[in-house]
Amino acid sequence: MAKSKKVISNRLEEYLEGPKSRIKEFLFAWDVFVQLVKAVRTLHFIGPCITVFGSARFKEGHEYYQAAREFGKRIAELGFTTLTGGGPGIMEAANRGAFENQGYSVGCNIQLPFEQKHNAYMHKWFTFKHFFIRKTLLIKYSYAFIIMPGGFGTMDEFFETLTLVQTKTITQFPIVLFDKRYYQPLMDYINFLAQEGTISENDLRLVLLTDDMNEAMDHIRTYITGNYTIKKRPKPFRIFFEKR
Repeated sequence: MAKSKKVISNRLEEYLEGPKSRIKEFLFAWDVFVQLVKAVRTLHFIGPCITVFGSARFKEGHEYYQAAREFGKRIAELGFTTLTGGGPGIMEAANRGAFENQGYSVGCNIQLPFEQKHNAYMHKWFTFKHFFIRKTLLIKYSYAFIIMPGGFGTMDEFFETLTLVQTKTITQFPIVLFDKRYYQPLMDYINFLAQEGTISENDLRLVLLTDDMNEAMDHIRTYITGNYTIKKRPKPFRIFFEKR
């Protein structure tokens, strides 16, 4: 484990140290390209998905873990794949809820010095080296997003998704913030931003803050069925060595 931490730390330091030789920059770009292609090949047949974001630090007995587990079950009942960051905590709970209720469960894991081991409740997963590629894939295959309580990583994922909605990169995809006690102060500040004119109130109409799981799933179901024809999973081409 110590060796693994050192390798990851050295790679991150190299990534952040600024301009390097042209060959090193090319090799970095090539590594990103190869990782993206491998990830797309792995995850191409998983959809349609609903992505659940949340902290890796909540244990099985925590109320947020149990809520995420129930969301995984509800997503499976809706006929969607549950997609998470593939790690412990909220991610494990959502994957577990789907996995234990005949739903399809998938993860986009990340290499980290800690909290990096993928959970045991996934049918398929891919482990990424870089956060920016991972976030792209977590959003790419999903029709809706459930934001459970979390820390910096969860906030990053939430605001990345909101930014894509704001710039109309993705449209009509519902976002659920779950747990009013946890997220009301954040929503108050976001509404302050709207009052100041730095964001549009229209950007927030797809965001639902709720404590009610039924309300959350109804919000998701209404926007999905009202705006999209759900695409079925494509069939693999054996000539390309593809498989589900």
